Amino acid sequence: MQSYTIGQAARLLGVSPDTARRWADAGRVATHRDESGRRLVDGRDLAAFSVELAKGDAGEEETSYTSVRNAFPGIVTAIKLGDVAAQVEIQAGPHRLVSLLTREAVEELGLEVGMEATARVKSTNVHIDRV
Repeated sequence: MQSYTIGQAARLLGVSPDTARRWADAGRVATHRDESGRRLVDGRDLAAFSVELAKGDAGEEETSYTSVRNAFPGIVTAIKLGDVAAQVEIQAGPHRLVSLLTREAVEELGLEVGMEATARVKSTNVHIDRV
């Protein structure tokens, strides 16, 4: 399972690294240390926390946005696989995006809950890029 540094988690949640550290210190999101002592957040824990965060308070600080308006980097929070089709949910800061795509595409991208991905939106279509 993929893990994220505090800085990476902060970027995916749309907050500063200091805010992410405070949340970890307060026990709002679980962390563990790697062999070099860096604090890491498990991808599944980060996915669950990002959904919880989006439902409630959006954080202490404002999210900054880029001029790339149609790209939403985030974390995969849910995957529902059917025989042919699939549904992928991404939490990108305060934004929840849902894409319907083929099961084959999900498998080729190797998408899993907790994985970093970018949703790209054009008109009514949402495309998923694996990072």
